[in-house]
Amino acid sequence: MIEIALTVNGEKRELSVPPYRSLLDALRVDCGLTGAKRGCNAGDCGSCTVLFDGEPVNACLVLAAEADGATIVTVEGLQGADGRPSRLQENFMTYGAAQCGFCTPGVLMMAQALLQENPDPSEEEIRFALAGNICRCTGYAKIIDAIRATAGELQREATR
Repeated sequence: MIEIALTVNGEKRELSVPPYRSLLDALRVDCGLTGAKRGCNAGDCGSCTVLFDGEPVNACLVLAAEADGATIVTVEGLQGADGRPSRLQENFMTYGAAQCGFCTPGVLMMAQALLQENPDPSEEEIRFALAGNICRCTGYAKIIDAIRATAGELQREATR
């Protein structure tokens, strides 16, 4: 077993994990955070996307041991301290951007990373950012609408 210490959604965690355990399994099994989904388990679908020191990664491809000392944000970490959904999550609901919900956590995390880096992305930039996230239900139009709406709200808020 390997002892690791990391910060997950603002909470310090110390875990004892087998050397082969993925970050995805550590989050789901050891931390009880089941928001990130196991889709392809090969890094192709994006369902397991989390933020690793602020950068989006496929948690199925990262060993838990590599996260020692890292800061991880999962979809559960997007909500506010009061437990309310984030603006991005609210807009996903408002715009119907989530249907079956399987890809939604990964798409939300990729969108969060995009908006942190570029608070006013074009449709083309959104599509490019989401290229690694497969959604079979929505056709992406509603996802893009929700992200653009969030970006607009953030822009209006920044200019107040």
